[in-house]
Amino acid sequence: MKNLVSKFFNDESGATAIEYGLIAALIAVAIITVVGLVGTNLTATFQTVADSI
Repeated sequence: MKNLVSKFFNDESGATAIEYGLIAALIAVAIITVVGLVGTNLTATFQTVADSI
């Protein structure tokens, strides 16, 4: 029983999947932020062009 508990606490196979999930989530948040900022700037640019016409 002690050996089984020791194997359970030393098993790190699931940790890698969690780390990849966290990295993917951070990348998704960064992409959403950048797209939002670019979209806002693009809208302002088109509005400036429309106002000048």
